[in-house]
Order: sequence, then structure tokens, then C-alpha cells
Amino acid sequence: MLETALRLFQERGYDRTTMRAIAQEAGVSVGNAYYYFSGKEHLVQGFYDRIATQHRAAIRGVLARETGLEARLGGVLTAWLDIAEPYHRFSAQFFKNAADPDSPLSPFSPESGPTREAAISVHRDVLAGSATKVDPELRLALPELMWLTQMGLVLYWVYDRSPGAERTRRLALRGARLIARGAALSRFRVLRPLVREVHELFVEFLPGMAGMAGAAGMAGAAKLPADRTE
Repeated sequence: MLETALRLFQERGYDRTTMRAIAQEAGVSVGNAYYYFSGKEHLVQGFYDRIATQHRAAIRGVLARETGLEARLGGVLTAWLDIAEPYHRFSAQFFKNAADPDSPLSPFSPESGPTREAAISVHRDVLAGSATKVDPELRLALPELMWLTQMGLVLYWVYDRSPGAERTRRLALRGARLIARGAALSRFRVLRPLVREVHELFVEFLPGMAGMAGAAGMAGAAKLPADRTE
């Protein structure tokens, strides 16, 4: 059903594709279609889950081989572009719905929570295996900020019409370099207030970030020595 849905989304557009049409093309009854997927949105969530699983498998070599934050993050971002490339032609169909703040396809929606958390956990692994020394306060917030960077990259990719999305790939590598340099500079005490302010800005103004920040903060505090949590 998922393969059929993706094909029909590409051929007809997301809005013009019905669950009945998907079921008919897939050779299943409408009742069975709704048994496995309660609606088109859940089919797209299934697509997101597939991309996440493939991405997790694709980055194992990068995370096992690289220790620098720039190389690890750059490898993770470009691996996502490799996985998503076959779907680039109709990515705008998904984005039109994901851009709606009330849509379950929004990356900040409750329905996208598991997929969002899985993506952020990738960036936690990127940071955890890095030899780059990062300020402890930033270490708690950085995976969320790295994920938001990836969301910005995805938006750019949707509209990128350069051959092989070459401009997006360059942006991914340059973004990874800037994040790595910023993380290294965070160790300097004079820059810590700026780091906190950037994180607070994201938490306050981006939907869904407050809950994620709270959960990350609780998890991080549990790992810190007692004198760091007071």
C-alpha cells in the first residue's frame, strides 16, 4: 500500500489521491486499507518512518569512522539527501501539507512525535561520538538545534532544482562546518550567554520545541553530577 500511495501521490498529487484509489490500485479492500492506515496522513507517516530507518542504516559507517563533529554531521546530512533523492520530484506535494501547522504531517505535530524523536536521536549520536569538546549546557540543546538545521536543509532541498540537488549538498557541508565551529567556540565563557539565548529563542517561538527541550533537559540533568544540577 505504501508503494502504491507514493506512486499515486506522484502521479495525481497528494490532495487528489483518495484512500479508495490507493486500495483499488493496491488490490485490497477499502476496509483492509483503513485497518492498516487510518488515512492518507498515516501513509505519509509510514513513508517518513521508512526514510528514517533507511537513514539510520546508511549513517552507520560515517558514525563508526569519523570522530570530528563537522565530518559526522556533514555525513549524516548528505546521507539523508542520498536516501531522499528518489522522492525529490514530488517532495513539494508533501511540503504543502507539512507546512500547515494544523496538519498531522507537520514535523512539529504530535503525530510526528516518534519520527521527530528518532531524527533528534540521530543527532544525539552524532554529538555523543564526536571528539569535539562542547560546553555542557550546549550539549543538551545542540541535538535539537542540529535537527532544526536539518529541517531548514530539507526546505531548501524541496525547492532546489540544481542537478542532483548539488546546491543543497554544498549547503549541508557548509552548515556542518559552521555548527562544528560554533560548538567548539561555545567552550569560551564569553559566548555562553549567546548560545543560551539562541536556544531559548527556538524553544519559545517554534511549535513543539518547549516539550522537546523539557524532556531533553530532564534526561541530561539525570546524567550530570549532583553539583551540576543544582
